[in-house]
Amino acid sequence: MTSIVVNELATILERQALRCREVVIDTAATEVGCHLGGSLSVVEILLATMAIADTEEGSAVVLSKGHAAAALYAALHVRGVLSEHPAVSYGRAGSALTGHPGKDMPGVLFPTGSLGHGAAYAVGWALSRRLLARPGRTFAIVGDGELQEGLVWEALQVAAAKKVDDLTLIVDANGGQNDGYVADISPLGDLAARLRAFGAVVETVDGHSVPALLDALTTGSGLRAIVARTTKAKGVSTAEGLSKSHYVRIGKQRAHQWKSALAGVNR
Repeated sequence: MTSIVVNELATILERQALRCREVVIDTAATEVGCHLGGSLSVVEILLATMAIADTEEGSAVVLSKGHAAAALYAALHVRGVLSEHPAVSYGRAGSALTGHPGKDMPGVLFPTGSLGHGAAYAVGWALSRRLLARPGRTFAIVGDGELQEGLVWEALQVAAAKKVDDLTLIVDANGGQNDGYVADISPLGDLAARLRAFGAVVETVDGHSVPALLDALTTGSGLRAIVARTTKAKGVSTAEGLSKSHYVRIGKQRAHQWKSALAGVNR
């Protein structure tokens, strides 16, 4: 991509990110609520990765941190894949918009509920593409709390052993998880060094900077890992960085207030 194209795409995605956050907040204002914190932190990562995958034949995105389904549905809605606003049927009986992405959703390659599985699916998918001589890269989006699952590291070990190329692992490193903060529960230490130990080329970026994400996603080759530093509940000043923002159910009035004052986002 030329710098002009990247800048134009970044502008589009930044507008989409604002709209996605509004949709996620609307989803949190439903009867069931949603995983707000991790959904708001992964917005730019999802949009940038999907946009890059769109430009490459055969490329696919796997949201391994499936509890951020509200962000995925918001992205699919904003991108025109889902015509109905996700908050209308999210989490309701019989709806395809389940709390974790299921196989009946357009744009969902694998259902991801139990954490760690998406990373393993992505490795298997990337390996199959190579064995079948089919084009395309595979992108797996995981959470930093999710890295406590051994399956993620087993999948990376397979990727290293089988020399799986065209695989990129993106870590939504927002520092939080269901029961508190990652650093208090199971510190990751030097995450970049750990990922390099599996043969990955690692880059650390601002996970809310669309230009930085686009640059990281379009450079390099082979097994890659991007540590995207993000803020839990990004855009809602009263909830940002708080572990209690992990799962939220709010009223319509609060949703209106949050959408009217999205923090750190320029309209």
